[in-house]
Amino acid sequence: MAPNASLDDVSVETISPYGVARATVKDTPLTKEEAKKIDDYFKASLYLCLGMLYLKQNPLLQEPLKVEHLKSRLLGHWGSDAGQIFTYIHFNRLIKKYDLDSIFISGPGHGAPAVLSQAYLEGTYSEVYPDKSEDVEGMRRFFKQFSFPGGIGSHATPETPGSLHEGGELGYSISHAFGAVFDNPDLIALTMVGDGESETGPLATSWHSTKFLNPITDGAVLPVLHLNGYKINNPTVLARISHKEIESLFIGYGWTPYFVEGSDPETMHQAMAATLEKCVTEIRAYQKQARETGKAFRPHWPMIVLRSPKGWTGPRKVDGHYLEGFWRAHQIPLADVASNVAHLKLLEDWMRSYEPEKFFDKSGKLIPELKELAPQGNRRMSANPVANGGLLKKPLHMPDFRNYAIEVHRSGTTDAPSMSNMAIFLRDIIAANQTNFRVFGPDETESNKLGAIYQAGKKVWMGEYFQEDADGGNLAFSGRVMEILSEHTCEGWLEGYTLSGRHGLLNSYEPFIHIIDSMVNQHCKWIEKAQEVEWRAKIASLNILLTATVWRQDHNGFTHQDPGFLDVVANKSPEVVRIYLPPDGNCLLSCMDHCLRSSNYVNVIVADKQNHLQYLDMEAAIEHCTKGVGIWDWASNDQGCEPDLVMASCGDMPTMESLAATALLRENLPQLKIRFVNVVDLFKLVPEREHAHGLSDREYSAIFTTDKPVIFNFHSYPWLIHRLTYKRQGQHNMHVRGYKEKGNIDTPLELAIRNQTDRFSLAIDAIDRMPSLGNKGAAAREKLLNEQIRCKNVAYENGVDPKLLQEWVWLF
Repeated sequence: MAPNASLDDVSVETISPYGVARATVKDTPLTKEEAKKIDDYFKASLYLCLGMLYLKQNPLLQEPLKVEHLKSRLLGHWGSDAGQIFTYIHFNRLIKKYDLDSIFISGPGHGAPAVLSQAYLEGTYSEVYPDKSEDVEGMRRFFKQFSFPGGIGSHATPETPGSLHEGGELGYSISHAFGAVFDNPDLIALTMVGDGESETGPLATSWHSTKFLNPITDGAVLPVLHLNGYKINNPTVLARISHKEIESLFIGYGWTPYFVEGSDPETMHQAMAATLEKCVTEIRAYQKQARETGKAFRPHWPMIVLRSPKGWTGPRKVDGHYLEGFWRAHQIPLADVASNVAHLKLLEDWMRSYEPEKFFDKSGKLIPELKELAPQGNRRMSANPVANGGLLKKPLHMPDFRNYAIEVHRSGTTDAPSMSNMAIFLRDIIAANQTNFRVFGPDETESNKLGAIYQAGKKVWMGEYFQEDADGGNLAFSGRVMEILSEHTCEGWLEGYTLSGRHGLLNSYEPFIHIIDSMVNQHCKWIEKAQEVEWRAKIASLNILLTATVWRQDHNGFTHQDPGFLDVVANKSPEVVRIYLPPDGNCLLSCMDHCLRSSNYVNVIVADKQNHLQYLDMEAAIEHCTKGVGIWDWASNDQGCEPDLVMASCGDMPTMESLAATALLRENLPQLKIRFVNVVDLFKLVPEREHAHGLSDREYSAIFTTDKPVIFNFHSYPWLIHRLTYKRQGQHNMHVRGYKEKGNIDTPLELAIRNQTDRFSLAIDAIDRMPSLGNKGAAAREKLLNEQIRCKNVAYENGVDPKLLQEWVWLF
């Protein structure tokens, strides 16, 4: 025992991946014939994996292997393939035996050869890609395309039949799986979890998803934690702790772990067959109990800890260095075969050891006795329509959003709760879509003024209940709102939910949505690539509502002030992203209705949760949102003549400050002709040749002019507007104000002053940008500066902005 080891059974032997199978379940359910067929299928699959990594010619080794048969660049990963295939094949047996509805989620990084091999052997691959036929030439094309220019990647990308999880970034396999089984009561998501992946925060938190799974209305996730021991160049944490510790960890998470460990194929097949069957029968028993009694409860759902060598079935050592069972098996196991004759021969011997000539006939087709091991039709995990969710997607039953209009008799004079009002609209959407729409968020639904939705669907909670929960806790075993204080898990659930054919909305505080920057990035890439795959049906858009915005984070302070998520989204392909900043409640309703009806986008809506001035009645709001950008005639006085100045805004708080600045200018310099422009759809600013929503140059110039100063007050960082408009004629006249990383415990006006987005700064800036005024604006400028100082001092003294500013309305 090592000097620092505990007595918790931490000897190397107990955590070794080698030897005869060691398993929690001791049954041996397979006959000799069944075990042999499964092992033969295993070998055929492994052969295909090596073929994908290495070959572009001679796919069945019908002649001696030569350098010219190899790909020039060897790319891909071998390490996790055997364990994934092993699990997949054994689950196929149970799909056939119990007529299971199942999908396979591949969590380990770059594990595509495993799932691609199964799609090919099951015939699905040839069905969706007829040129990759089940013959020698089809197999050659199948091999060549892998990690090859113009081909497919080494993850389970959208081109992969049966995949709804690419795994390009590790950590989301479990949350995607749960998202897929919510409201899908017959589905089992068999989820392979990499032990490297298990070191990520998102994965660690997602184990808690069982606390939100209702065995009556939802399906089940069967995780298989694959302890193959190594990442790219390091041991994995979970593979180097004792049995007692790892068992305690997952019991603590609320699971029942079953172990299958070893490297001896004969005994491992029996152990895995018995263990998977135990898990499936437990899942079905829990579901049967809950559904027959009508009483939901939280079982300790089964999971499997599979410990097998990394690169299992490969050479243990090469040139005196460990390969199988070590980090060297992670990627291409023999990387120099084109230049090393001995290694080329070793590769050939290795590939021939899988006996492809026994399992594929001379034409290249899998022999019938192995072909029959796979399920048929949509029961094949590679063909399950759940993994092509657009095929199952049904349109939402949507009430008419116009019926929820806020009455606006005079623009800029009505104060109303935009978000709370929109929540009533969401409530009725939930009421009409009780099995295919959910709202997700990290403990903020009530805080974000969306509490009305609880009237139609409460928060799912499968944990323990206290008496006080009845007093406004809004908890229920069955509900429509999913809350866990992990943005990663909420986003993963939502992605899995929409990818499998349903609809949803994520609401979050604006400053902390950055936590899921890279997840949204990955989802955008999935959608964009899926649009290029003919057989992929469109899925519902992923909708993100950002509130508790930067300009109203005066009580939480500097840490809660960050509107930069818009920059992240703006970087993504214009084919898949949309950003909306409705200025008032009726525009918010119009935008939300549009987004929830859309497909294959990531929609971001930014709207503050506090009360705001209302500007447009419903018909005007629909017109404005349909255009995405427009001149507000009621706030302008340049009708029929050239404006001296364009005041523009994007966002609810910036719009109010811009209008107030416009009013100050008109009070103090009534001779000025001012045009007021508001932007709802941010991508309207981009030229039409670069974004489907973009304005033509002629349309843009008609609104913003080409030669007049534009004072643009923006919700987020100002440089984003410059980036979007840099190709526009007259862009040198665009003067953008926005958040500039200046903040503290400020009143709303004081925070705006810090960032020069307040009414006084905007009006002063406008005066400074109009040289034609000469010195005529000097008195007005001085007056505005004095008023700004006075208001700031009042805020410092009293802790609130002057009442006159709090109650400001548009009077023109």
